[in-house]
Amino acid sequence: MSRLKEVILAEKYIKLFRAGELTEEKDLIKALSLKWFRLNALYYIKNKEGKKVRFRPNAAQRKFYIKGHTRDLILKARQLGFTTFAMINDVDSALFIVNFSAGCIAQDLDTAKDIYRNKIVFAYENIDPQWLAIFKALGLHFPKPKIDTDMSYVFDNGSSVQVSTSYRGNTLQSLHISEFGKICKKYPEKAKEIVTGAFESVALGSKITIESTAEGREGYFFQYCEESQKAKEAGKTLTDLDFNFHFFPWYDDPRYTLEGDIVVPEELDEYFRELESKIDHKFSDGQKKWYVKKKAVLLDDMTREYPSTPEEAFQQSAEGAYYRQQMAFLRRNKRITEFVPYNPSYPVITAWDLGMNDETAIWFAQVIGREILLIDYMECTGEGWEYYAAELAKKGYNYSWHFGPHDLSVREFGTNGKSRQHSAAANGIRFEIVPRVANQMEGINAVRSFLPSCVINEKKCDRGIDCLDNYRKEWDEKLGIFKDRPRHDW
Repeated sequence: MSRLKEVILAEKYIKLFRAGELTEEKDLIKALSLKWFRLNALYYIKNKEGKKVRFRPNAAQRKFYIKGHTRDLILKARQLGFTTFAMINDVDSALFIVNFSAGCIAQDLDTAKDIYRNKIVFAYENIDPQWLAIFKALGLHFPKPKIDTDMSYVFDNGSSVQVSTSYRGNTLQSLHISEFGKICKKYPEKAKEIVTGAFESVALGSKITIESTAEGREGYFFQYCEESQKAKEAGKTLTDLDFNFHFFPWYDDPRYTLEGDIVVPEELDEYFRELESKIDHKFSDGQKKWYVKKKAVLLDDMTREYPSTPEEAFQQSAEGAYYRQQMAFLRRNKRITEFVPYNPSYPVITAWDLGMNDETAIWFAQVIGREILLIDYMECTGEGWEYYAAELAKKGYNYSWHFGPHDLSVREFGTNGKSRQHSAAANGIRFEIVPRVANQMEGINAVRSFLPSCVINEKKCDRGIDCLDNYRKEWDEKLGIFKDRPRHDW
């Protein structure tokens, strides 16, 4: 039976159950054989007010259940309850499947404990005694925990559910990773361990679910989203090793609407008009008002926490990023755009950061009036001056100044004592050397002052924009705070 057929059939029994009319033994047995019925009828959760309420999957969870794959990747708005859904789903599988093993990985220990106590244990311990009596009357064994540790249930039918901050162990039939984007951003080594260790503990054809809000354009979560979204758009047939991409925007949730005397500013009204032309959704006045009030609180974090499109979700700068406010300003004022062409009437200036054991980065700019147009960007590694001279010539720009760092004056081995500046000039690239700044923060503050004057070509400078978004403070995993120095990575 397909998931859709199961849901449709189960919902007939759910309707009878809620009306108190599910009383026939054959109907009870049939209903209990359907997972979707059990998810809607057996379990309780704590709502936002901490009150015990029956678990009823929302529209996003229902859609995900129907369209799920062996490997699923969920990019979402906040507060859609996918970890709650995954834990109820795994508890149910552990109770109704012999020797079923499920694991959940959370971003930190406190979150892991909360998931275990308030989702898994709460769901199991609050199953109605009436249902337990029905199971007994039907001759069905209802599993009981034989081991209940700090974050693990092991049932007497051989099944188990556990929560941790990592996993390396026996084979799992289900693995859920909560807020993987946050793990990738703050704990890259842990993210690598999850991919190389926890993923490998899941049997081929068994289930891996990754869910998260977006956390910058880097790391496994961003890469998986990019790859799986492209595969979905291309209509590719997925294998058991491919992730199925799911995106759940804020406007699909019926809770996100607001009434009252709220004025929608012109810039947001324009935002909704442009968005409606791109997506198949007409925004109600209530949705627009909700967005206005929510954005007034979240400011530049709005598109990360409540994205309207997958692209919008990842456009936010990473937490701790040095240029976060400046990049947000550029986006807010549409200064990162496709419409920044090369103007042959003006010369092109290049600015270089020479890589030793990493990439050489080059920005291409034109100064027109009071604006600096960043029209192009390139990165290379391990190449000589002949290569760079050829690449600059290919672009066909009319160059004026090439600005380079202080270390251009260093003499290179194998060049008869000539400096890098001299070697570059021999290939037609004549550098003006920029004096060395006193410290990194002096340079960072100079860029902060400079960026708002720029207009950036979104397509040709895509990689450079990623770097500006993600250049950030180093994270101290032990103390859980940002250090006062930049993280040295790509």
